[in-house]
Amino acid sequence: MCNSRSPIILVSGNKKAVFIGINYTGMPVALNGCINDVHNIRNFLQQRYGFLPNHCVQLTDDQEEAKFLPTRANIIAAMKWLVQDAQPGDSLFLHYSGHGATAEDMDGDEKDGQDETIVPLDYQTAGMIVDDDLHAILVKPLQEGVRLTTIFDCCHSGTILDLPFTYKCSGEIEVIADSHHKEAAKALLLAGVSLTRGMYSRVGDQYRRPILTLTYHVRRYADAQRRAEKMRRSDADVVQFSGCRDDQTSADANIDNVATGAMSYALIKVLNQHDSITYTDLLHKLRDELKGKYTQIPQMSTGRPMDMNSEFIM
Repeated sequence: MCNSRSPIILVSGNKKAVFIGINYTGMPVALNGCINDVHNIRNFLQQRYGFLPNHCVQLTDDQEEAKFLPTRANIIAAMKWLVQDAQPGDSLFLHYSGHGATAEDMDGDEKDGQDETIVPLDYQTAGMIVDDDLHAILVKPLQEGVRLTTIFDCCHSGTILDLPFTYKCSGEIEVIADSHHKEAAKALLLAGVSLTRGMYSRVGDQYRRPILTLTYHVRRYADAQRRAEKMRRSDADVVQFSGCRDDQTSADANIDNVATGAMSYALIKVLNQHDSITYTDLLHKLRDELKGKYTQIPQMSTGRPMDMNSEFIM
């Protein structure tokens, strides 16, 4: 893994934004706070960061005009508009609040064997949008010097843009780990053995399986990480904040008697409390804001190794 950190490019060009909020009104999977999230995030961005209304596209399922409904085709069209003709110094922003789901990974780039998806309003007939497609539409066309900041407030969103570098609150690139590692490590401790001393044959069956599981997952995760870095790396400044890990759900909450996504609410609250904040501090404070109230853990990832201890800008 490459650990050299490049500086974050300053914003000096055009600003464009896309806001997508889907409540799925009248459907069995209805949510309550997604349209509110869009209004809140859009107002905040325009007031705080100077995004102009005529450079913003909003797709919500409460609109009368068909071209502004968050259908699969409209979402893809809006995303393509966002990145079209982007030049170095431009700042692009995407906010999605709605359902997230998973689908079987077909190209071997997922460590958990599952693609992450967003769920358009017409998903029952048009289908979902998988992370491979999101990456191809939003990330791949961008050249060096372009900034794309994304907020995905939905379930299973940790790697929804397929960006290869995920960060800890310290700003260090996260080492891949999961529950299998903990299970196998516990088994090793209970067995009291050292594989490096040739004692694997003495390990009981109850410990051998977790050890094999650890070996399998370490190799599988490492292979998937290498493929992701090779296939998904971007020279642009692509930064994704997501509401949770891939294996978690994001809360459709009610805060102060207002329906809202927990992640979208936390983002506005934290940024309002700080005139200046680093990316790592923002991640840390987002996690603190949700800790103890919800089970989700916000994530931060990029398309290339970046200095995330620098100031958050849009």
